[in-house]
Amino acid sequence: MILDPKETRPQTARNADLFKQLPLQVEMAQQKTQFYKELLKGVDPYSVTSLDALAALPVTRKSELVGIQNANPPFGGINAIALSKMKRVFQSPGPIHEFQGWGEDNYRMSRAMRAAGFRSGDLVYNTFSYHFTPGAWIMESGAHALGCCVFPAGTGQTELQAQTIAHLKPRAYTGTPSFLKIILEKSDELGINCSSLEVALVSGEALTPSLRSWFKSRGIQVSSAYAIADLGLIAYESASLLQGMIVDEGVILEIVEPLGTRALGLGEVGEVVITVLDSDYPLIRFATGDLSAIDPASATHPSACGRTNIRIMGWMGRVDQTTKVKGMFLYPGHIQEIAGKNPEVKKLRMVLTGSIGQESMTLRCELAKSESGDLDSLKQRLIQSVRDVTKLRAGVEFIDLNALPQDGLVIEDARSYD
Repeated sequence: MILDPKETRPQTARNADLFKQLPLQVEMAQQKTQFYKELLKGVDPYSVTSLDALAALPVTRKSELVGIQNANPPFGGINAIALSKMKRVFQSPGPIHEFQGWGEDNYRMSRAMRAAGFRSGDLVYNTFSYHFTPGAWIMESGAHALGCCVFPAGTGQTELQAQTIAHLKPRAYTGTPSFLKIILEKSDELGINCSSLEVALVSGEALTPSLRSWFKSRGIQVSSAYAIADLGLIAYESASLLQGMIVDEGVILEIVEPLGTRALGLGEVGEVVITVLDSDYPLIRFATGDLSAIDPASATHPSACGRTNIRIMGWMGRVDQTTKVKGMFLYPGHIQEIAGKNPEVKKLRMVLTGSIGQESMTLRCELAKSESGDLDSLKQRLIQSVRDVTKLRAGVEFIDLNALPQDGLVIEDARSYD
């Protein structure tokens, strides 16, 4: 595989290039967008030539976009091009509205596809939704830029999906990992041959080690991409590096204190903040609300595939459930890690009660009666897992399957703040 010269350059050369472009990006945003004209008023764009200088600029949070766009529809004045110059407009949950310009590979997804093993001439079976949200178009634009043909499968209709794969024999898949598994299980049930699939680039949900192994046993190399509707590609796995995600060449990534602005060190978990070098939608210091950390090893050791950019440790949860307990951060990713260590438990939620500084933590665990086994032993293992992962103490409470609310919370803060 031939790598893009940008992907193999020294980090010093990469930083020099990015921070040469950044002042021009800031100046353009000030001149062409109403939002940044006001937000960055008085900022000298040609002083923003380093990470420290960038860190002095204000953060715009994804959680604020609904209010920003409602106050100045449709895009909050962040757009640098008029509606008449846009290719497509989308709506994501919130609702938040995004758009696609006319440039090739606006979302830069072709880089992740190439790293995942996609090749020019492949037929890409795209199962992201083509309805309202941009996920399908993010993948499609990358595939076209790489020279691939795309089948717009969309979601649902698993039997028809399996039949279509058997007929068209695509080599590459894009979509969520769970939907790929559903299609393949349906193909097994119906005796349909879907063995043409060799590579997949998945996004939108976690790709667990067990699921990755399941795909590998079927001869499918699955890689994961971290992308969001507002920014496009942020980071990606390569087929020869399936631990950690390589940061895209078109973004400047910071890891900051959750819900804050202070930069964190290598290996520290914090909020992903991105500045994207995009002339249509110039988001500067955009706080995604996602948690991750920079892999300390990536500062000195390139990826096995030869790519030299820094790597992040994947998606580690959301800041809106992050809290501090006795001076320690408790992250949603911690709960996911505990769950991974204890597969007998079907669903977990950490509940905080009491008052600040004197709180109690209880890990509520849904458990199937058929898998109850030695509860005392399981409880001790869970208590130890909490200690190992969070450095904090928690009690454990077993509850029936589906007893927890279906609200997406893995950390429930029920402490008294009086």
